[in-house]
Formats: sequence, C-alpha cells, structure tokens
Amino acid sequence: MGRVGIVPLWHKRARCYALFMADKDKTTGMKSAYELALERLEKQGIDRPREESLTGEAREKMAEARRKSEARLAELEILHKDRLKTMADPVKRKEEEEEYVRERRRIEDERDRKIAELRQA
Repeated sequence: MGRVGIVPLWHKRARCYALFMADKDKTTGMKSAYELALERLEKQGIDRPREESLTGEAREKMAEARRKSEARLAELEILHKDRLKTMADPVKRKEEEEEYVRERRRIEDERDRKIAELRQA
C-alpha cells in the first residue's frame, strides 16, 4: 500500500521553484518576441516603426495591398508547380524556375512600392 499525503521532497522543491519563477516573471514583466526585437533594433540605433502615425484608411489600404499580393503569389506558385509537373526537359524546367523567381520578385517589389507610397502619403 502506498502512503497517502506524503509528497516527495524533490516534488516540493520543484513546485516552489516554479512558483518563485512565476512571481519573478510577474514582477519584471514578460516581454513578447516583438518587444524584444524592438529593443534589439534600438540598441543598434534603429528607430521603432511608427504605425500609430498612419490613419486607419492607410492601414487598411496597406493590408489590402498585402492581401492582393499574397493571393497573386499563391496563384503564381500553384501555376508554377502545375507547369513543372508536365515538364521533363531540365533546360525548360530551369527556364520555368527562373521565370517564376522573376515574376515573384516583380509582385513583391510592386507590393513594397505601394506600401512605401502609402507610408509617405
């Protein structure tokens, strides 16, 4: 028969340590990965991004530009993979891959240009 009500010493220590660490985290405050990344940027002398200076309309336009470009990129990738399935010639496959990369860069550059224009406006 096992003993009722007896907890091993290592279990008590582990529980106390966990409670201590939890209290310690609450007092100093946990930081998200985003906050830690911003702190690293500041240490390097880079200013925090200022999203609060943008209007709600500008943010929505930026989000729409991102959504459209992501949709176009997804469509491009699907079509690219479909074309690769039908190609057996390694030279044509390489040409298709290069064309895919160029088109992908063009879409990404267009998205970044639109977002930059919205930020400046």
